[in-house]
Amino acid sequence: MSGIGAARATDEIAVYTGEVARSGEVSLEQHLNYPLAARSGTPFPGGLPYRGTLNGTPEMAIGVTDFYEIGLYAPFAAREDRFYPGGFKLRNLFVTPNVEPGRPYFGLNTEISWQPLRFTDSYWNLEFRPILGIRFGRFEFATNPIVDVGLGGQAGNAFRPANRISYAVTETVAIAAETYSDFGPIGAFYGPRQQSHYLFAVLDLVIGPFTLELGLGRGLTANSDPWVAKAIFGRPF
Repeated sequence: MSGIGAARATDEIAVYTGEVARSGEVSLEQHLNYPLAARSGTPFPGGLPYRGTLNGTPEMAIGVTDFYEIGLYAPFAAREDRFYPGGFKLRNLFVTPNVEPGRPYFGLNTEISWQPLRFTDSYWNLEFRPILGIRFGRFEFATNPIVDVGLGGQAGNAFRPANRISYAVTETVAIAAETYSDFGPIGAFYGPRQQSHYLFAVLDLVIGPFTLELGLGRGLTANSDPWVAKAIFGRPF
């Protein structure tokens, strides 16, 4: 599947909720994902193969106000003892601040990126990630109806929604189910067999000052990797 939607490697598998770093706070995260069982081929001509490729990105975020943070990513891939730098991504995240439980929260993350063509079929790309969610008791639901836009090259746009429902077992342990999809270009979605859909089981842990998210995903269509593992390590300063 190439040259229709905004084709690119996936370095971050996460659903954004209504949280930002506190004003003046710096947070660091490391995202990793790896297909335990993968499709053959590449996401687009010249791209890194699905099989055997570890994708990831370190991220630094800085809280500007209680509703706004900025972030910087440095994506990469590793394959067969080779390391591939993946350019950079800059993002701005706005959320509704101080939302009480039981009331919906809203937000918008905008991201611009430059990446080599082994990671994407367009050097420059934009991501618009609206955020809508609600917390009630120990439960939280969040949805991100993401739109990716390729600037030039062979990339167009793509609709890639992500969703999450979580349950806080304790103050430091939560379990969640997440879905990730790629429907293809807006107004010209792929057929069902060409779409990709994933269902992830996720475990969130807080260990002292550190956060850890572990997930195992099952591909639900022929155009999805059968099994994908993800991990996110984080620490605020």
